[in-house]
Parts: sequence; structure tokens; C-alpha cells
Amino acid sequence: MNIQVYQVIHVLSGFLLTAVTFQAFAAPSPGRRKKTLMYAGILSLLVLIAGFGMAAKLGLNIGKESWIHVKILCWIVLSAMAGLAFRMPLLGRVLSLITALAVALAIYMVYVGRTVV
Repeated sequence: MNIQVYQVIHVLSGFLLTAVTFQAFAAPSPGRRKKTLMYAGILSLLVLIAGFGMAAKLGLNIGKESWIHVKILCWIVLSAMAGLAFRMPLLGRVLSLITALAVALAIYMVYVGRTVV
């Protein structure tokens, strides 16, 4: 596939994963749990596959690129947050702040961290 396809899939699924996660923080009702976690899992997988597809197309050595390690850590945090929203609804504000920081750090790593690290 073309690298632009990977980019669109990666960014769009990352945006939707963030939206689903914040939706889980806003309304963590047990009736919505199954569908929300299903969507979060599918979108998380798409983010991962498209990210590694882009890295392969760019010819990046994942073991040597430390900014990719930071992005993978941000992906793990973001992927876990939808489930945590249902398990710990009282910590919604703290978890949503952690989610926002993880997303901001992932975006920072793409634009600034890649050149600095």
C-alpha cells in the first residue's frame, strides 16, 4: 500500500480511538461497555498496524528510533484507558488527563521528537 494510505488510517483511527476513549469517560454506563470496548480494540489494532506499516515504508529501524518507543508507550496508555474508564469511573478526570497527555506526547514525538531524539 501507499504510505499516504497508512497515514490516513493511522491518524483517523487514532483520532477515533481518542474520541471513543473520551466517550467512555463521559458516560461509563454498563450498557455501553461491550460496544465501546469493541470499537476501542478494533481502532487500537488499526493504529498499531498502520503505524508499523508507515515505519516499514519509511525504512525506519524500530530498534534504533527512540521516538517510536515513546509512541508505542503512548499507544499502550491510550489503548488501556477505555477499559479503565469502566473499571474506575470515579477516577475519570485523572484518567482523562493522562489520556490527553499521552495523545499530546504522541503528536509531539511525530513533529518535534523525531528530529530531537
